[in-house]
Amino acid sequence: MRLFRSGCSRKWRAAAAIIVVGIFGSAVFAAEPESTPRAFSPTASSTPGLGGVPLAIGHEAKGLVLPDYSADGELQGRFEAEVAKRIDADHILFTGVKLTTYTPENTPDLAIDMPRSMLDLNTRIITSEVRTTITRADFTIEGDTLKFDTSARRGWLEGNVKMVIKNQADFLGKKDQ
Repeated sequence: MRLFRSGCSRKWRAAAAIIVVGIFGSAVFAAEPESTPRAFSPTASSTPGLGGVPLAIGHEAKGLVLPDYSADGELQGRFEAEVAKRIDADHILFTGVKLTTYTPENTPDLAIDMPRSMLDLNTRIITSEVRTTITRADFTIEGDTLKFDTSARRGWLEGNVKMVIKNQADFLGKKDQ
């Protein structure tokens, strides 16, 4: 029997769980000495950003949002996943990923949609074996497989690649008449 007919007790339990995780996470960071890098990955000291994913091996997280900062502290990307599962110490499996990269001026550059992907925390390369879409203001490109290096901000699409270019006149140059 439920305590409340509207199901409010579940909402309160979920909110309390989020608060407890937040308090526990801040307590863990406060207990660390300042000389060690604050991250969960052994590679996080050399590669800031996605290297420190706070997820235990074998556990899932829903609605995971991770910012990716450069060594200078500038936002390089925003990583949103519907479901994330830590496979081992070096790999995370994602479902429903939306990765947004930013320019140095802090404006959105690329939007990458991956239904299913894997992040290697050592190399910081995201691979996807399902159809992936990359969108920018001037083009949209799709391919069957993707490799994207988050540190170099460079990617490779393979297999049945389709590209649609918007505003082709910008690429061809305007002719004087």
